[in-house]
Amino acid sequence: NLSIVGGLNTEFQGGMTMDSVESSDGKIRTFDAKANGTVWGEGVALTLLKPLKKALADGDHIHAVIKGSAINNDGASNGLTAPNAEAQEEVIVKAWENAGINPETLSYIEAHGTGTVLGDPIEFKGLTGAFRRYTQKKQFCAIGSLKTNMGHLVAASGCASLFKVVKQMQHKQMAPTINFSEPNPYISFQTSPLYVNDQLSNWQPNGPRRAAISSFGFSHTNCHMVIE
Repeated sequence: NLSIVGGLNTEFQGGMTMDSVESSDGKIRTFDAKANGTVWGEGVALTLLKPLKKALADGDHIHAVIKGSAINNDGASNGLTAPNAEAQEEVIVKAWENAGINPETLSYIEAHGTGTVLGDPIEFKGLTGAFRRYTQKKQFCAIGSLKTNMGHLVAASGCASLFKVVKQMQHKQMAPTINFSEPNPYISFQTSPLYVNDQLSNWQPNGPRRAAISSFGFSHTNCHMVIE
């Protein structure tokens, strides 16, 4: 009735090298006009998962509830670092439907947010396309990325993103996505449901604090989760 899940990434002898996606100045600028790549980080992240009814019956301390999730894969692609907006949109919609939520009740998205020239606009397109299936509202949901603070933790990045959202829920605040000064010109923020949370702000939605998390792998596996 319970599982320990997580990820680990450590760097040895100089670590990973993927020049085509690495930042030239050592900073990740997710969704920013000067975004030029990612930076590798190290991390270990583990979490204990348990059915909600069992956790309640056992009197456990519950940090957050997973409302729903989904996984898919791009299939044939244009390369290791070329994500697929349509596949991302589909996995997002599938996760929202699995969670049984109205997407307008989401008030925060923790993006994969690698800060790459190609990846950021594609991720934003997938998210916007998913929202537009349900709503035409604009600028109602904050978006951010832990990678600007900690770097790309590769196999641990998904769990690290989960931890960030849970800590935001506990403190009732949204942490700032740093290194954001000018919006990426290839992203239409004004017409989208999303805005970048670039400063510490109170998280006071009308209903429960409900967030979604995206994590996309180099193998073109796409994951999306809804928690509250």
